[in-house]
Amino acid sequence: MTLDLPRIQARVAELLAEYAIPSAAIGVLRDGELTEFAVGVTNVETLEPATTDTVYQCGSMTKTWTALAFMQLVDEGRVDLDEPVRTYLPGFTVADPGTSARVTPRHLLQHTNGIEEAYGDPGEDEDVYARMVENIADAPQVFPLGHTHGYSAALGYAILARILEVHDGAHWDDVMRRRLFDPMGLTSTNSWHEQTDEARAATGHLIRSPEEGPIVTPVRHLPRAFGPGGNITSTSRDVLAMAHVLLNNGTAPSGRRIVSAESVREMLCSRVPVPDPHAFGPAWALGLIVGDWHGETVYATDGSTIGQNARLRILPDSNTAIAMLTNGGPRENFFHTVFNEILTGLGMVTIPDLHAPDSTLNLDLPRYEGVYERPGARYEVSAEDGKLYLTLVLDPMHAEFLQKPDRIRYELLPVSETHFLMPPADPLEDTQTVAIYDFTNGVAQYLHTNCRVNPRQR
Repeated sequence: MTLDLPRIQARVAELLAEYAIPSAAIGVLRDGELTEFAVGVTNVETLEPATTDTVYQCGSMTKTWTALAFMQLVDEGRVDLDEPVRTYLPGFTVADPGTSARVTPRHLLQHTNGIEEAYGDPGEDEDVYARMVENIADAPQVFPLGHTHGYSAALGYAILARILEVHDGAHWDDVMRRRLFDPMGLTSTNSWHEQTDEARAATGHLIRSPEEGPIVTPVRHLPRAFGPGGNITSTSRDVLAMAHVLLNNGTAPSGRRIVSAESVREMLCSRVPVPDPHAFGPAWALGLIVGDWHGETVYATDGSTIGQNARLRILPDSNTAIAMLTNGGPRENFFHTVFNEILTGLGMVTIPDLHAPDSTLNLDLPRYEGVYERPGARYEVSAEDGKLYLTLVLDPMHAEFLQKPDRIRYELLPVSETHFLMPPADPLEDTQTVAIYDFTNGVAQYLHTNCRVNPRQR
């Protein structure tokens, strides 16, 4: 079955208008055949049309690229996923002596290291990842090593990048070009914003109200500290070249081997459970999320910067991958609707709906109440009239810019004893999912949402 491109393009244009997202570039790789299209504008002020050559920020999808480069080191026998990081970075130290001695690359790839992102200000120079490693000598644990999954936005993959730099004797940006971008023939993919052709680059947008519509983001790119975890820019075509490597046992579209078939299997099959399985999937592999769509295993890698978003879904059983890059959002309802239109048009399995709340559950509400917090995030869970509520506390400057109150209250609807739906507080939000779990001390120890873990503070 082939894709009805005019119909899909028209539908995407409707959805962009509905969700106030300026543009989307979408690619479908099916049985080795690439279909791509773009709809909308790269900037609401210039109204420059988006094309399939428009470059978008990929955000945390970058982690999958970094994982691929790291697996090349594994193929070369230069690193072992289960050897301590100290084997490769002898001075590696964090506040917890046990973590300092035992944390491995696998912990970093799977986000089970538990090290707080307390790396200070490492600057914007090429030595940024060396400085990050130096700066975390006093970084505390969010959770004990290997105890749970908790997403590391920048630090974990910066440590992996530093191992790559030490082994290759080059800075991370040069390592990525030599190891991945050039061998794969990726002429539109870069790891640092200064390398990007501004004439081809999409501009990020935020939305504060439906009436105002999308506005150009005041922050054009993430700090360099996010490089290995979030700073790659690319096109949907180049993103699908990465998907091709994972679908074809490590070979690029040109036929050139990038990583071994064994390394691809390791990336897909080495997994840890995710406390909140309902948002993206029940497990995390090496640089990839693992999902289950009605019995079909799906691998996901997503990313968000301040005003741009990326989505990639890989379905090995169907030999298919779908990529979407946008300069607005993120809105999960938009992503689901677009992808389901494409999947239905191809006669494939679609994305499952969220589980419905279970009104028969009789929860011991005081076990959930408390403050769950880490730097930059604070969640207050309280009970009232037999129901649980979550109050999100925003930074005042963030709240002022978004024209939102600095405290936003949500009702938590239980799906199970540890999992909840959090319906939106305004029309610009989607339903979110939350896990509150680990009752080893009689009350919940962690709150997990959007892949991030927040420990109980009181």
